[in-house]
Amino acid sequence: MPLALYALTAGAFGIGVTEFVIMGLLLDVSADLGVSISAAGLLISGYALGVVVGAPLLGALAGRLPRKTLLLALMVVFTVGNLACALAPDYWTLMAARVLTAFAHASFFGVGSVVATGLVAPNKKASAIALMFTGLTVANILGVPFGTWLGQAYGWRSTFWAVTLVGVLAFAVIALLVPRDEPAAASEEESSEGTLAVLGRRPVLLGLLTTVLSWVGVFAAFTYLAPMLTRISGFSEASVSPILLVFGGGLVAGNLLGGRLADRRLVPTVIGTLVALSAVLFAMTAALHQPVAAIVAVGLLGAAAFATVAPLQMWVLEKAQGAGQGLASSFNIAAFNLGNAIGAWLGGFVIDHGPGLGAVPLIAAIVPLAALGVVLLALRLERGPTIGAPATAQC
Repeated sequence: MPLALYALTAGAFGIGVTEFVIMGLLLDVSADLGVSISAAGLLISGYALGVVVGAPLLGALAGRLPRKTLLLALMVVFTVGNLACALAPDYWTLMAARVLTAFAHASFFGVGSVVATGLVAPNKKASAIALMFTGLTVANILGVPFGTWLGQAYGWRSTFWAVTLVGVLAFAVIALLVPRDEPAAASEEESSEGTLAVLGRRPVLLGLLTTVLSWVGVFAAFTYLAPMLTRISGFSEASVSPILLVFGGGLVAGNLLGGRLADRRLVPTVIGTLVALSAVLFAMTAALHQPVAAIVAVGLLGAAAFATVAPLQMWVLEKAQGAGQGLASSFNIAAFNLGNAIGAWLGGFVIDHGPGLGAVPLIAAIVPLAALGVVLLALRLERGPTIGAPATAQC
């Protein structure tokens, strides 16, 4: 894998820390800014909203600027946004800074996915995407715990100062290592008209819907892992963090495995990972009642969840071949985040108005099956490649 891919991984790491570290600092932020914990929690929702809004706003630039230039501009937005978070004098300024930072999220991963696939041979495109997303998984395993510790020890602002430094370093390595693309070639390939037209393609829209549904299932369960582990499995609150490290290990393994499998057979991998995700969620319903089985299920959930990422991203990229590929890729990142938001709401609804906390994995398991139905519908409508065809032939 070329060094330029690791530069993209560095940017992904910083963005991952920014997105998730606030979860461990809610008490510190609420106490310092004089707001309730629930209001501090809205900083997570605000970021997710910024990702969804930023996809069309900045994603449209994907066809007008050289991709390296756009990646560098996005890292500037990311760095300035985190600097604003560190300096925010009040809650609403912090919220605005979080939303600004999130604008860079979808476009960075979207354009980064296109750049990553262009750096490698055709039979390694999904693995290249997976390698870039490894930055996101490592952020969950190492960056977020360290950022939480740093914020609790030296004040929550110190965490955002540290992430600002990560942004500066990521800008430097991208500038140094990512090859410059030709503006003329990018302009010819992705005219404004063709860029926007990609969003009207039925295969692309079905791919985006598949992504949303798959991650509704993931976040319906993931959002409420802590209460499920303490109230159903019987673990102490102090045990939750080490168990989440098992989840993080699953993220890394599933991410890399999903990329490798997608390089060999894309369609079977998309189908297989959705089936595996649903199966793990179904099994978790029973596994939560036995501590050892619960830990195993948490690790498998991480693996099954991130095994879907590279295949789903590659699926949308192939359906958007040509003009507008960068925009479609950015929208797919927004689709992941939209699924996150809907999933968190669905899990809460099941707890408050449905069967209760123990039924959350069971309900969550149904949603990836709906995503599988969308994939099968798309294949039938397109009368495209057979399930056994190589990924390189599936365009």
